[in-house]
Amino acid sequence: MADAKKSWARKQVEHALAKGLTRAYRTVQIDPQKFLLQLRLAYRMPISGYHGVFSLEVGEIDNVAESIVRSGMRVAAVEGAGLGLGGLMTIVPDLGILSAITMRTIQKLSLVYGFEFNTDEEIAELWIAAASAAGVDISRDLLEKEVLNKFVPRAIERIAAQASKDVVEKWAGRMIPLASSVIGAGLNYWFVRAWGERARAHFRARHLEARPQRLALMAGDLPAIR
Repeated sequence: MADAKKSWARKQVEHALAKGLTRAYRTVQIDPQKFLLQLRLAYRMPISGYHGVFSLEVGEIDNVAESIVRSGMRVAAVEGAGLGLGGLMTIVPDLGILSAITMRTIQKLSLVYGFEFNTDEEIAELWIAAASAAGVDISRDLLEKEVLNKFVPRAIERIAAQASKDVVEKWAGRMIPLASSVIGAGLNYWFVRAWGERARAHFRARHLEARPQRLALMAGDLPAIR
């Protein structure tokens, strides 16, 4: 009986995550120009465009990225505390909002490390990062990046399937009515921290790999590569 309940809960969580991530893909987008202004004013990054990130010290970029993750964690915790009052009944809308918060955090991290998402290939790279944050390796699907309408839904399906494993066990505490608000805040905080740190590591590795070529390009030593 317990296994059947777990299986039902897992399916509900997986469906909620997939739905939330799909909605995030379609409607939740960071405005790169507004965020660039925020990086310049709030985080004092001396850049005129995202290409300028590659001329900064890596430690300076890391500090901003860590701040972005912490900000997402705080927003998620507040949201989790509010919806957590409803216990397990609010888990579906909670996961939908949490998916949006997480994807916005990942988008910001992508920009902080100098990677925009204007083209289909860049958007696909963003979802590869989201999969990495969820602990999913979709490197075998790289050839499908060019067909974005096929690639993203498949990535979302695999991300939701993997993430639901951890979520079901940790969200079980929300069945305790009086403690569900505190538990909801803590779980959301943990979720964004885990995903944010893995996404940050992903973009940092990409940044370090691309850095020599980008610096050479900025110095005029290489022709522009598209």
